[in-house]
Amino acid sequence: MQATPDFDPNRLAAVLGGPIRLAPVSSGQSNPTWFVTCGDREMVLRKKPQGATAASAHAIDREYRILSALADSGLPIPRMVMMEEEPEVIGTPFYLMERLCGTVSEDSALPDLAPDDRRAVYRDAATVLARLHRVDWAGIGLADYGRPDGYYERQVRRWSRQWDSTKTRDDALIDELAAWFAANLPPESPTTIVHGDYRIGNLMYGTAPAGIVGVLDWELSTLGDPLSDLAHWLMFHAFRPDQMGGLAGVDLAGHGLPSDTELLDHYQASGGCTAALTPFHRAFALFRMSVILEGITARALAGQAANHDAMAVGALAPDFARLAAQVLETDKPPLSARID
Repeated sequence: MQATPDFDPNRLAAVLGGPIRLAPVSSGQSNPTWFVTCGDREMVLRKKPQGATAASAHAIDREYRILSALADSGLPIPRMVMMEEEPEVIGTPFYLMERLCGTVSEDSALPDLAPDDRRAVYRDAATVLARLHRVDWAGIGLADYGRPDGYYERQVRRWSRQWDSTKTRDDALIDELAAWFAANLPPESPTTIVHGDYRIGNLMYGTAPAGIVGVLDWELSTLGDPLSDLAHWLMFHAFRPDQMGGLAGVDLAGHGLPSDTELLDHYQASGGCTAALTPFHRAFALFRMSVILEGITARALAGQAANHDAMAVGALAPDFARLAAQVLETDKPPLSARID
């Protein structure tokens, strides 16, 4: 990420009432994020990127709302400080939250941890996800945070439109996948809060004891099917280490890392959704990621990328579309496109 902010720090200092220090948060491909120190207070700023963005993207106002609503839920999340919706202050809307103390790794293998700690972090992540999916979303004021039915119908429509609006190339396989998903919607699970991007790279962990100390990056959160969070998280077992730090080909047992089946079992034993996680759910998570990565490529080409490696990450979009098709091929051949 660029080391120079795309806003005037003095404007932010005026809001906070004193001198500030800024440091970029290097991870993430979406909303520019900065560490902010003002006096003895350490915070994190999340803002929309400059320039035109997709209508439903970079929803920092939704992040602020859901994290505020979950403040007393017992989930490991940061406390909110303030939300500024007017772009005049630093150029785009932003919010501030208190900074948590822990580690974030984009490598799903967690190479800096001992095997027992890796296993503890993953098992705690499954427990935290189950706990999130048990939250009484209506009781904490989120009844209007999303529609409680038709989740996958809306998701297929949304990400198909997103592909059409942000694609930088033609890809017949993604078009065909979108059509297949629209024609093969699964039964609905009971509605829960859905994080939308639940993965190791969005979980802050500690080691005393080993476990999750923060769930981050809630911009894609909504009400919907909890299986979508599971499918999104577990798909990293299908990615190679050079594909967003995945686990395919890693000696899981030797590294103390649970298999995707073990994580699913622990999630369900912790009170999570017990509905079947089907090839549809797994393949749709891959399709959706492919479209998200295409959007990263589009932002990079427009000079709006939040991270220096945006083009390299975005280039994975075709690979993940092929993985989605392969997941469906293992169930029954639904696609005419040839998979290399």
